[in-house]
Amino acid sequence: MAHATHDTAHDLAARYLEEWTTATDRSGPPSDPGIPVLAHLVADRDAAAAAVAVWAKSAGRGPSHPALYDGGLAGTLVGLRLGATLHPALHRAADRLRDHLAARPPAYRTEGVAFPDYDLISGPSGTLLALCAGADPTSGQLHPLTAHLTLLCDGDELPRLRAGQYDGHPHLAWMQGRVNTGMGHGVAGLVTALTAALRRLGPDPELTGALTRATRWLARQAYDDERAVRSWPGAGLDGGPPPAVPNRRQAWCYGNPGVAWALWDAADALGDKEAADGAAAAFTTLAERYDTEFHLFGDTPGDLLGLCHGAAGVLAVADAFDRHARVPAAAALKDRLVHHLVAGFPDTYEDWPPGLLGGPAGALSALLTAAHGASRAWLPCLGLR
Repeated sequence: MAHATHDTAHDLAARYLEEWTTATDRSGPPSDPGIPVLAHLVADRDAAAAAVAVWAKSAGRGPSHPALYDGGLAGTLVGLRLGATLHPALHRAADRLRDHLAARPPAYRTEGVAFPDYDLISGPSGTLLALCAGADPTSGQLHPLTAHLTLLCDGDELPRLRAGQYDGHPHLAWMQGRVNTGMGHGVAGLVTALTAALRRLGPDPELTGALTRATRWLARQAYDDERAVRSWPGAGLDGGPPPAVPNRRQAWCYGNPGVAWALWDAADALGDKEAADGAAAAFTTLAERYDTEFHLFGDTPGDLLGLCHGAAGVLAVADAFDRHARVPAAAALKDRLVHHLVAGFPDTYEDWPPGLLGGPAGALSALLTAAHGASRAWLPCLGLR
């Protein structure tokens, strides 16, 4: 990857939007919110408006499922809502889609679940967060999804969240009968959705009880790895020993960053200072020891730089901890990762497919928000604020 230390994040973002707008092949889900999210943040209004106009022509043509990612309608909603800051007519389409998503959720499972029954990427946690991105949803719009997620957390050991659809699955058999901890597919993402609901709906015994049970379960899964980083396994420990080697995947999706943030934000919303201090201390162990040579790995720019697996996701979490929790180590890590990202951007995006979670738009959005104080309206897409 070529170094681009003399280019600003705005320069990089405008160039990417221009290249995407004029490209003949725009691979990736047509409803992914990455382009309008980045356009909402970038200073070059001409490049931004042109990109949103092109994106809007294919918005909603992906799969009809309600997910935030994987081409789902909740992602379309985020794109329409933030794209409307440049093309106000998109607000009408966003309102119609919001009403559709909020009115009658699908018949999600409440036992023997799969990821789309609860998670942030493909399930109702992400849809609920999408309703909050760039908008001020009503209690009626949030209640159906909140009620479903609350029900899933009605037991101390979260039995309803044990996966029941992955027996013999070629990639996910390890999840069968277990509870996922992560931000993208696990309890951490669900916790951020319930936290967002609590902040907007106010205290409610069932909601606060569910959120308290989920956060206490998640906190019990933590362990200290061989690098003295407070970490979390991909799925609950279930009484077994923690992993014998350091958890190399320390990212938004799995490991310390996303989980520690979910715990801190929930504790803050619940008014539990002791739990909030514990979550901040956990993130500090990573921030002080974060090693870009060790914790960032993979074969693609998305793995190394993206929001889900890469540096941009850790940057976004560090920025949230710096802004809201005032964690000194988070501020230092944020500064380090800003320089790391800007220096690491490639000269061409041919090997880096579009998308918010894994693509250039997400990495650039994190840079603009963390380093330049751009709008935070898109951060619910990551369970952040």
